[in-house]
Amino acid sequence: QEKKIFTVQGPYPVIRSLLRARGWVEKKLPSTGKIGSQPEKHHGSQEKQLQEEEGGEWWHEDPDGIHDLMSRLVRDQVPYFIWTNQHSTFNCQLLQDQVVNHYTRVGAFTTKEGLCLNLRNLPWFSQTDPDTFFPRCYQLGAMDEQHAFIEDFRLTAARSLLKIALERAGDTLVGMEQPLKSGEGPGKSPVPHPMSSTGGSGPPLSPQLVEEALQVCGQHLGSLEHADIDGDTPSPRMTGTDWDRFLRDHYRVVHEGARLVLSRAQQERCQVLLQRLAERLPQLSMEGDHNVWILKPGAKSRGRDIVCTARLEEVLQLAGCCKTKLAQAGKWVVQKYVERPLLLFDTKFDIRQWFLVTDWNPLTVWFYRESYLRFCSQPFSLHYLDPARHLCNVSIQKQYRLAQDRHPQLPPDQIWSCRQFQAYLAQVGQAGAWDQVIVPGMKAAVVGALCSAQDLVRSRKSSFELYGADFVFGEDCQPWLLEINASPTMAPSSAVTSRLCTSVQRDTLRVVIDHRDNPACPTGAFELIYKE
Repeated sequence: QEKKIFTVQGPYPVIRSLLRARGWVEKKLPSTGKIGSQPEKHHGSQEKQLQEEEGGEWWHEDPDGIHDLMSRLVRDQVPYFIWTNQHSTFNCQLLQDQVVNHYTRVGAFTTKEGLCLNLRNLPWFSQTDPDTFFPRCYQLGAMDEQHAFIEDFRLTAARSLLKIALERAGDTLVGMEQPLKSGEGPGKSPVPHPMSSTGGSGPPLSPQLVEEALQVCGQHLGSLEHADIDGDTPSPRMTGTDWDRFLRDHYRVVHEGARLVLSRAQQERCQVLLQRLAERLPQLSMEGDHNVWILKPGAKSRGRDIVCTARLEEVLQLAGCCKTKLAQAGKWVVQKYVERPLLLFDTKFDIRQWFLVTDWNPLTVWFYRESYLRFCSQPFSLHYLDPARHLCNVSIQKQYRLAQDRHPQLPPDQIWSCRQFQAYLAQVGQAGAWDQVIVPGMKAAVVGALCSAQDLVRSRKSSFELYGADFVFGEDCQPWLLEINASPTMAPSSAVTSRLCTSVQRDTLRVVIDHRDNPACPTGAFELIYKE
């Protein structure tokens, strides 16, 4: 009569324990069927954490069989609360007013392909520019997307050549943002960023190479400022053969140390041109000068099959980009790699940030105040593009050993809480970065991604869904959204994640059960950040 019957499918012992403690009865699933239960891992540390924090009575193994008995008593009843690890395990058309932890058609923003395509529509819904928080991205299965990526790769190579020319000439980019010195801190001496090389040692290349880069970047600036519409006769553009040679020379400069020869006048033109491009291109600073891109399968998770590369031909070959393999290429997206990330003790990290959607019409978004960082096992370097240095996913990093000279302040389990990160920022003189830059930037990115996909998701009044967004930060602490995950893992990979995953599940129930019935109820660490 109180509609306190629930069903759980998947590895969610915390949800089960929390609902039982509230007086709910579980309708256990049969071993086969549409929702069919699968053997679950019992994360005892999470249930122990709950017992210590709440002080209630918990049934870990149901020694008296009381819950099996109660489940049999409600076997013919309809569950009113359903928590599963994927929406395909139930038939939405058969649901009435049951509360379910999924929406359908969320692939519009929870797949790499969906996020790539739909964020481009954001300017129709918001004044926010997606280029300020989402690295530019292309879906390689469409020929026009493929051509746009090739053009972007070439333009980025030209810009990076100008940056290298200035750096090796000893100039400073006036007006460029000053980065947070990520290596500074107790017991740490500053280490030069990979971009700060001071000169090449290889044979000099023709001065014409810099002149070509200046011409290409000037033409691009003209198109950005629309000067190409009503200006003078345009300069001749480079052919495909010209670009092949240019990219080979660019690679020699970046990776083989070939020296550049340029005049003082060219140095000044480089500086002015990059300053003007920085006003038009929000990603100019973070894109670096190695022209590294990251190739991702469009619908996979946990870092599977992701590759970093700085060669155009490698991207096209790996993705199978040719007219006879467009169907295969359609499974891949390629995205500009953040070459100048904020590092902690020379090590890359990302952050898992939870948020909750309780309605799509009107769009209602809750942001979790707690989050956690995931570290790579090897020090960051753009000269080595292996996963141990560049992919922070727990499932990837557990395959690698920690670096022998790893800084002692880095956690052995490769996880920090956001509070530990905030303490670090305070130590290096950036105490305000979390509240003033990082959190507002993550909130804006989350809301922007949801607004861009809102019309594509199937709304349902009794549903809700918890998501996990992954961010990296630039040297200026600016957040860059990488992806959004449906059904984010709740498995405790460390002491930090055991505590936080327990907390976010408990607070999710507070929002979707308690707050739904009584808006005055506390919502834990969830903060309502957006409601249309």
